[in-house]
Amino acid sequence: MTTYTAAKVFTGAGPKEFCSAFTIEDGMFTWVGEAEGVDAATVDGEVVTLGEATVLPGLLDVHTHPSFMATLADSMALLQPLVVTRAGLVKQLRCHPGLGAGPDVWVMGFGYNEDNYPDGAPTRHTLDEVSTTQPVFARRADGHTAVCNTFALQLAGISAQTPDPPYGQIVRDQAGDPTGLLVEPDAVDLVYQLRPAPDRDEVVRRLVGLNEHFLSLGLVSINDLYGNFIVDPLATYRDAERSGYLPSTGVFLAYPAGELPRLTDQDRMGRMRIAGVKVFMDGAFSNRTAWVDEPYPGTESHGIVTASDEELRTAVAWARGNQVQCAVHVMGDRGINHLMDLFEDEAPWMGELPSIRFDHSTLFTAEMMQRANRARMNFGIVTHTVFFFAEYDSYVKNLGPRQFDIAYPIRTLYDNVDHLALSSDAPATAWSTCDDPFLSVKAAVTRTAYTGDQINAKEAVTVGEALHLYTGKAAQVSVFRDVGVITAGYEGSFIVVDRDPFTIDPSELDEVKVMQTWIRGERVY
Repeated sequence: MTTYTAAKVFTGAGPKEFCSAFTIEDGMFTWVGEAEGVDAATVDGEVVTLGEATVLPGLLDVHTHPSFMATLADSMALLQPLVVTRAGLVKQLRCHPGLGAGPDVWVMGFGYNEDNYPDGAPTRHTLDEVSTTQPVFARRADGHTAVCNTFALQLAGISAQTPDPPYGQIVRDQAGDPTGLLVEPDAVDLVYQLRPAPDRDEVVRRLVGLNEHFLSLGLVSINDLYGNFIVDPLATYRDAERSGYLPSTGVFLAYPAGELPRLTDQDRMGRMRIAGVKVFMDGAFSNRTAWVDEPYPGTESHGIVTASDEELRTAVAWARGNQVQCAVHVMGDRGINHLMDLFEDEAPWMGELPSIRFDHSTLFTAEMMQRANRARMNFGIVTHTVFFFAEYDSYVKNLGPRQFDIAYPIRTLYDNVDHLALSSDAPATAWSTCDDPFLSVKAAVTRTAYTGDQINAKEAVTVGEALHLYTGKAAQVSVFRDVGVITAGYEGSFIVVDRDPFTIDPSELDEVKVMQTWIRGERVY
C-alpha cells in the first residue's frame, strides 16, 4: 500500500474535481482525499511525496492506430511541419534506406497533406522523381488517400482500363490515364496489399517499441480502431503484452475488410481484448468524400458512401451477438443522420456503454444531438479538435459557411451529450505530434488552428472539460471502464506533468510534458 501526495491532483471525475492525495494498493486506487493529515507515522504503508507537481489520471485515446503505426516503422515521415512542399516530399522519400535496393524493396512514406503545397499535389510523376525502378508509395495524412509511382501502378496492373473498385476511386487525368492517386481504402489497397508485410515477431517488436511513444504522452489505455493492419491482431497484441507492451488496448476489427470471428469470453477480457467492430461509412473532409447534406462548395457532390445498409446491419448484428461495440467512421451530417435512421429505434446491448459509436463525427447540430439523446439506441460520439487544428486549410476550402459553423462543436457536444470523448486518430492526422493529448486540449480551449486562425470560438471548452474528455468522459465511451479517474476502485494509473495546465497561458498547453507515467501503481516512464 502506497499513499501519494501532490500539490494538485485532477481526478478526472469531472472538470472541476481535484484532490491532493490518494492511495494505491494491489494496483488499484483505494482512497482519495487531501494531503493534510497524511503522515508516514500515521498512514499504513509507504508515503510518496510528489511535491509541487500536478498529477492527472492516466489518459485514454479511444481512437488511435497502434497496429498501423507498427506497419509504418519502415515509412518516411511526411507530416507537417516536417514536409510542406511537393519538392520536400520527394527529398524526404529519397532519404528512405531502401532506395536503390532493387525492384522488390518498397520506398514508402506516410503523412503528406498537399492542401497547402505551393508547388501542387503529388502524382505518379512526382514519385517517379524518387525512383522508376522500384515501387514508391505514400499515404496521405488522413489515411484515406495514397499516391504511388508508375512502377507501383504497373505492379498492381492498374491501367486506363482498370475499373474503379466499389467504394474507391482511381483518379485519372484528362486522357483517362491513372494519375497515381488512389482514393479510399478499396482503391488504396489495390497497391498497398502488394507490399511485403513484416512477420509476426517483427510486429510484436514494433508494438513493444511503441511503449515509449504512448507513455511519454501519458496514454495508459487506447483503442486500436483498425486491428486488421496486422494479422491475427488479438493474439499478436497478447504476444506483445507478454514481451512488455504496456497500454491496455481494445482492438476493433474492420468490416468488411476481413471475416468476423465468433468471440469467446476470453476474447473480451484482459488488458488486450477485442472491443468491437469498425465500419467505414463515409470518407474524409480533406478529400471531399465525407457524406454531407449540403454539396461541397462549387460542386454538386455530397461525398461518398463506403458501406451499404446491409453491411452496416451485418456489423451491428455481429457486435450485438458478440457483446462488443460497433464503431462507425462517419464524419458528415448526412451519414450521421442516416445511421440514426437505421438504428435509433433498436435496443442497445452494452449496458451503460455506448453500443454504437459515431467516430470522427464532424458536422453535428444541436438538433442532431437531441435526436441522438432521444433514441432508444445508446449512441456515443468520438470526435476531435486536432483535425481542425492541423487540417484547417482543407476545412476552409471544403466546407460551406453553415458547415464550418457546426464543425467539431465541442462546447455544444459537451453540454448536451453524455457519451463523448476526444481522440487523435493517430497517425492519420496531418501533424507530426497529432496524438499528444495536450495539443488537442490546446485546440479545444483556444479554438485556434496551426495558422493562428480562430475556429468558432463559441465552441471552446475549459481546460478541465477538455481533460475530462481524455479521462473520465473517455472511459465512459471505452470498454476499459476502470481507468481515467483517480477514485477508489479504479486502476491505479496516473501521470505527473511538468507544469500546471490549469494555470498556464492556454497558448502554452501543447508545451506541457509528461514527466512520469504510472500504471497500476508502478512507474513505467
